[in-house]
Amino acid sequence: MTRSDDLLRLLVGAHALTRMAALDTRSETPAAQWRTLTLLRDHGPQRLGDLARRSRISQPGMTRLAGQMTDAGLLERSPDPADSRATVLSATPAGVAALEDWLAQLGAALAPRFDDLTDDDWDALRRAAAILAGKTTTPEESR
Repeated sequence: MTRSDDLLRLLVGAHALTRMAALDTRSETPAAQWRTLTLLRDHGPQRLGDLARRSRISQPGMTRLAGQMTDAGLLERSPDPADSRATVLSATPAGVAALEDWLAQLGAALAPRFDDLTDDDWDALRRAAAILAGKTTTPEESR
């Protein structure tokens, strides 16, 4: 087995974990909403096009999602400080609170599936998560 195979197995496992979490919580909220809130929480206000690219959805799809999330009070629009002709999207306090609630629900829903892990298993998962968190930052985001 190659390192590439290991990375693919990790990716497939992460996708399976995401599907399990959605099924276990019975959430009908689109994953793109949580991804959008996470990106805004972690990287600050962003233009719609940049947010669409980072979230890997089309710009029209992000426009629609941002409109729905703004109407729900999860996002707010404001002038871009770098270009007053443009706007940026930010997570509202209610949006961040909704994201934190969702993450708590995910943790609670998934925890029983991992009750049989040893301390060494948890150490390995913690280390893998830390490695992946560091690898998900692009070079321009690291600056």
